[in-house]
Amino acid sequence: MMTTLYLVRHGETVDNANQIMQGQTQGELNENGLRQARLLSEAWREKPLDAVIASDLKRSVDTARIIAAPHRLEVQTTPLLRERDWGDFTGRYIPDLKNEVWPDNVETLENLLSRADEFLTFVRQTFPEKKVLAVGHGIINKAVQAVYYQKSMSDIQRMSNAEVRILEL
Repeated sequence: MMTTLYLVRHGETVDNANQIMQGQTQGELNENGLRQARLLSEAWREKPLDAVIASDLKRSVDTARIIAAPHRLEVQTTPLLRERDWGDFTGRYIPDLKNEVWPDNVETLENLLSRADEFLTFVRQTFPEKKVLAVGHGIINKAVQAVYYQKSMSDIQRMSNAEVRILEL
């Protein structure tokens, strides 16, 4: 039997709705994001889960707690699932960044993919043959899937807020 990883993107945040680059800021779920998390929680109420993990950023922890509540599971956090560090782009309006030169303090793709690989190893080793729901962020979740499928990040379709993808480890 394998470990089943249910990879989730957090619910919509105030900054998502306003097209602000959040990076590793805490973020706050907006009303739509709270609704998305509650709908996912309701849909997953009867599904067996052994563990719930989240990025240690508030927007993911809040989403995970809502989903975990009916299962009476504590949410474990890990910095491995943090969103990409966007350096000086953090807090900026995303459409304004289109033609800008990337600052040197943006987390490298190599480091991001390394964290994703470390996260998958952590899940395999910590939760063998378990059903694990993990709430992360758009770009780190893309990196996790890129490592898992051995594809480039550009080959992985963007996840919507509160979307779930299933990986068998």
